Amino acid sequence: MQFELFSTDQNSAARAGRITTDHGTIETPIFMPVGTSATVKGLHQRELKNEINPDIILGNTYHLFLRPGIEIMKQAGGLHKFMGWDRPLLTDSGGYQVYSLSANRKIKEEGVKFKSHIDGSYHFFTPERAIEIQRFLGADLIMAFDECTPYPCEYNYAKSSMERTHRWLKRCMEADKQLPFLYNYKQTLLPIVQGSTYTDLRKASAHYIAEMDAPANAIGGLSVGEPAEEMYAMTHEVCSILPHEKPRYLMGVGTPINLLENIALGVDMFDCVLPTRNARNGMLFTAEGTLNIKNKKWENDFSPIDPQGYCFADTDYTKAYLRHLFTVNEMLGKQIATLHNLSFYLWLVREARKHILAGTFTPWKTKMVKQMEPRR
Repeated sequence: MQFELFSTDQNSAARAGRITTDHGTIETPIFMPVGTSATVKGLHQRELKNEINPDIILGNTYHLFLRPGIEIMKQAGGLHKFMGWDRPLLTDSGGYQVYSLSANRKIKEEGVKFKSHIDGSYHFFTPERAIEIQRFLGADLIMAFDECTPYPCEYNYAKSSMERTHRWLKRCMEADKQLPFLYNYKQTLLPIVQGSTYTDLRKASAHYIAEMDAPANAIGGLSVGEPAEEMYAMTHEVCSILPHEKPRYLMGVGTPINLLENIALGVDMFDCVLPTRNARNGMLFTAEGTLNIKNKKWENDFSPIDPQGYCFADTDYTKAYLRHLFTVNEMLGKQIATLHNLSFYLWLVREARKHILAGTFTPWKTKMVKQMEPRR
């Protein structure tokens, strides 16, 4: 993996760059649609490529480990071939799912024992096992196994968890050295900064991760319920420490406003289920704010979903028609909404990149944040 940094905004830490992998290039800042189970929910790969056109998408190690399983994945030749995706892929390590399964898991120094949400079977993830599974999946970018702490979190627990994550990282890096690549391309391992919302812990973790000298770095454990101001404060502290010449990935974030504010702090990569999950519930993100398409006010509104026309859904379908589809519970409604939200997210980060390169990012960001605040 290689990273080129083209421009940094004069009035913020926003950056425009390019990541090069064996499956293609990624123009940053970038948002990665989440393909949890080898699909971006609600969309055909053809729509994903032709309408949304993301440089990279994300797969989920925990879910793919359970179904279809790593043996099937190996027989298929890896996740790229299994799902028919020839562009870059990133897989998480399963650490966040372990966090979300708090009632059905037990954390030890060796690893995490957890109970499957599907059939109740027990499994054991270690740092070494997480890397091994991601070898079978074959994503271009893979994540170190970490512990994502909840919010709020006691200081002593956050410190203990962070230190365990650092120890696990060393084991992940050793496994990454020892385990051969299974397909005809390389994978890049990203370590993860933790530390909850405690400034001293975040700084300590960022320094530790920076010293590991990985090609790229991630920031985890945010967007788990903390106020946005705390997220931004922690991101600012971490980005001021992580190497300037390497890409930074803020995991699981967030709303369109979150994206712009964190881009301004120096983040290059994002992922989140919010645009797809909210779309399936009738919540649409637009340049003029967030709208609930189920509201009666849209019943006879025959204007485009978004007048800006970020994707075919905006110009081919009206608000009244989309509301009707949700009212009668037609599958197409959720598909159109998903296509719209992801198109808007990709438009937003690409527009941010244009303004960073042009030197106009800060006034544009300020205007966009204000525009996107209303809820309709």
